[in-house]
Amino acid sequence: MTQHDSRGLAVSTTSAAALAHYERAVDLALGYYADPVAAVDAALAEDPDFVMAHVLRGTLHALANERGAVPAVSQAIEAAKPLLAGADERARTHVCALSAWRDGDWTRAVRRWGDILADHPRDVVALLGAHIGDFFLGWSQMLRDHPARVLPHWDESVPGFNFVLGMHAFGLEECGEYARAEEVGLRALDLQRRDPWAVHAVAHVMEMQGRPDDGRAFLAERRGDWEPEGLFAFHLHWHGALYALENGDTAAALAVYDSLVRPKPTSIALELIDATAMLWRLRLRGVELGARWDEVADHWERLADDGHYAFNDVHAMMAFVGAGRPRSQRRVLYALAETALRGGANAAMSREVGLPLCRALDATGRGAWGEAVDLLLDVRPIAQRFGGSHAQRDVIALTLHHAALRAGRPRIAASVAAERLAARPDSPFARLLSRTATGAAALAA
Repeated sequence: MTQHDSRGLAVSTTSAAALAHYERAVDLALGYYADPVAAVDAALAEDPDFVMAHVLRGTLHALANERGAVPAVSQAIEAAKPLLAGADERARTHVCALSAWRDGDWTRAVRRWGDILADHPRDVVALLGAHIGDFFLGWSQMLRDHPARVLPHWDESVPGFNFVLGMHAFGLEECGEYARAEEVGLRALDLQRRDPWAVHAVAHVMEMQGRPDDGRAFLAERRGDWEPEGLFAFHLHWHGALYALENGDTAAALAVYDSLVRPKPTSIALELIDATAMLWRLRLRGVELGARWDEVADHWERLADDGHYAFNDVHAMMAFVGAGRPRSQRRVLYALAETALRGGANAAMSREVGLPLCRALDATGRGAWGEAVDLLLDVRPIAQRFGGSHAQRDVIALTLHHAALRAGRPRIAASVAAERLAARPDSPFARLLSRTATGAAALAA
């Protein structure tokens, strides 16, 4: 007799225990809680022929999006392949998506996950793959629309409905629909307080609207919900540090960095990205960072020339500039130049955004401020093509503002500040940037 999961989808396993472990792994993955891989391994221990458990294991590793995870993705694919003869079309398409992702064709992978959602809109593994894939590809509209296309098939009676709402809320935020994003995110939290993705979406709204006090209060009020066992806690604390910077409190931001964003050394790319991006923002504010740069740069060394994801490479470059490692900076530039000549999604990302942006960062390290300004002006309008969120890519505008002032081109800095002030009229930091640039322009006149 065919078993079905809690969302009504047929599964190949006949083991109730395997299905229970699989369901737990899915819920942990959707909530970014530890440890979904251990839970899916428990499912496979009960039934090694459980195709969707292999698929889920591969998807979890794929979405880490670093070179070191690729062997585990391949292992999951190879374990699933012999079982596909007796599997349904949904499982076969999942394996096709994973194969495309492993091979660097991320666009095709997301397309395959989208195909699954058209026929099986309650397949949350496909939705998670599509949503995070959209994020890595910088597809803001699809961040909103992949969850939107399945919402008619969900309601409060379906387990995990809050997670779908949380994904939709983040997509709405990335499309600039801030009021709706906040409304949908809070609705998700009404259904399930322990939904870090919904918390994350609302935190992004408050960042993009220049509401640091609201943001800090919101995260603090719900910290007991999202922090325990949360694999995403470091990133939500990163947002807390951003709010401190928005209010000009660099000491508080640095304290959050030390105790909550980077409390211990790790080589996980997602955690390194947040640590590096926060240090770079503090560097632009003139904060003395001591040995912190060396710590993150040491961990970036193993990823600096793997050619896997240009977004990672840019943050490695920041770390190497911050730590004063010109040889490592050159390694990143050479690796990006080589990657740009290959096929796959990352080749285009490297060619169009990663390489020119790293050249700009390298120029700041050499004090070639005018060169940095010209490169940043060219790449900034298309920077979404290498993924990340608006909040993460904001570092480009901040670096441009800083470089323009150092290059003696205050009118460009004033233009950047005016853009920010128009988007965030109540932002204290936007007003500070505007005053700084306007003052410098007046002195230069």
